[in-house]
Amino acid sequence: MNKERVLELLHAHQYKKLKEELEEQMHPVDLAEMLEELEPLERVLIFRLLAKEEAAETFTNMNSDMREELINALTEQELEEVMEEMYIDDTVDVLEEMPANVVDRLLLSIDAEKRAQINTLLQYPEDSAGSIMTVDYIALRKEMTVQEAILKIRQVGLNKETIYTCYVTEKRRLIGQVDLKEILTTSESRLIEDVMDTNLIFAQTTDDKEDAARIINKYGLIALPILDHEMCMVGLVTVDDAMQVIQEETTEDISIMAGLSPNEDSYFGTTVFEHVKNRLPWLLFLMLSATVTQMIMGHYEMALAVMPQLAGFIPMLMGTGGNCGSQSSTLVIRGLAVGEIQLNDVLKVMFKEVRVALIISLILSVVNGIRILLMGQGGALTALAIGLTMACTIVIAKIVGCTLPLFAKRVGLDPAIMATPLISTLVDISTVTVYFAIVTAIFHI
Repeated sequence: MNKERVLELLHAHQYKKLKEELEEQMHPVDLAEMLEELEPLERVLIFRLLAKEEAAETFTNMNSDMREELINALTEQELEEVMEEMYIDDTVDVLEEMPANVVDRLLLSIDAEKRAQINTLLQYPEDSAGSIMTVDYIALRKEMTVQEAILKIRQVGLNKETIYTCYVTEKRRLIGQVDLKEILTTSESRLIEDVMDTNLIFAQTTDDKEDAARIINKYGLIALPILDHEMCMVGLVTVDDAMQVIQEETTEDISIMAGLSPNEDSYFGTTVFEHVKNRLPWLLFLMLSATVTQMIMGHYEMALAVMPQLAGFIPMLMGTGGNCGSQSSTLVIRGLAVGEIQLNDVLKVMFKEVRVALIISLILSVVNGIRILLMGQGGALTALAIGLTMACTIVIAKIVGCTLPLFAKRVGLDPAIMATPLISTLVDISTVTVYFAIVTAIFHI
């Protein structure tokens, strides 16, 4: 079902037909995306046609501006029905994005028990596993039979975010877990204690949410149990929340690597002035840092006056060095992100990158030297000077590119901060310094 069909039925006032087709043909995620393209009044009309469950899931997948718009348009009863169908963790995500006056109205539409659970989750640090967990999980007792467990799943499973993994607790302490597949394929007379898995993988409420997401990805889990400081189970993080965390962290790293301040809003949802604010700081830093390169070149004015053709090679050398540094930093940042590289691997990383740099610099220097001779841009001495400079530049760039992210991680900074913008600046300064040192030594100028 496409946008044109939705508008056709809406404008023809065929609301019953529209409701049926929306429920049968559109996934809530796709519906949320389509609603972004409609006018505010059209959004409200369509949203009111949805069944409670579909409305809640569609609401969860909307951007914050659309949510606020709908909240202001819905009646108290409609809002209460939507909030009632939403899972706890999704409700917390919505509340964290809304203005204070909207939050107050939302909390009034939530029952006391759910409000208490939400308040508990809101107290966890923003980047902690506790802040993204859900308390909607199925807890079983070890003395239950499989038949009793199936009965409990049928009774409470509809209101739980996931039923594929059930958790066995004793006085709230997690002692085991059992998959639904195991429950459904074993004898109903067996005890849960006999079929549960006691080899547990878990995280604690204060752990970084990115670490929790990484554990889910590493072990291929559907959900990860979350324990408090007393090792009691308080909730779980599901795979969909883990994917969202990884996406957010990746977006943030890419933004920083490109010299942008991280922004949670969409491209079109961000104003022109916000775009300027996000981009300007790094651009100012890079512009002012280029002054150092300018000062170095100014120091060698006499050399450029004697051999003006030397200036023509500087952009190529700086560009090659910057690209080499960016390659190394990207690989190291990825390695840190997925756990392949640890902080104590710095010497191993440097040793590998230096060997790579030596091979690359040899190939590029030879190719570039041949190019200079064939194009008549200089003689053998010029080719030698450029080749030596390129070799030194590549080695320096590789070392800088691989060590700065590790250094940033060591001092508690985001490794992406030490990526493209900063590395390019440092490599440019190093390239110009090395270039003129080699040129003046070879040509005695």
